[in-house]
Amino acid sequence: MTCSRRLFLLGTATTFAGAFLAACGENPPEEVAKTEVPVGSAVVLDTVIIAQPTEGQFVAYSSTCPHEFKKITQVQGDTVRCTAHGSTFNIADGSVLQGPAVRGMRVLDLKEEGGRLVATDAEA
Repeated sequence: MTCSRRLFLLGTATTFAGAFLAACGENPPEEVAKTEVPVGSAVVLDTVIIAQPTEGQFVAYSSTCPHEFKKITQVQGDTVRCTAHGSTFNIADGSVLQGPAVRGMRVLDLKEEGGRLVATDAEA
């Protein structure tokens, strides 16, 4: 079977439209076992940071740095750091400890489901 130019263009447009719509969709929730989040520290998942500043208190933040939207990747005790430009944030409240970022991390919805913490980014 040969592929006409029209059929090729239609298939390409359909593929592009599907990828575009998927990219615009909501990020799926990310989860981790409560036991995997150290007290006084955090874990970085794909698009989410889940922290346990004090025993039994859990919070979730977007892992996107508010400075230039790079990923925050480094955990240093009770802080997280964006290695792209050095912004450092407090895990207890998401506030900026060291710039160049001027805004704190964005807080996400966090639920506990059977020993697991599930974070949802409602703005994604």
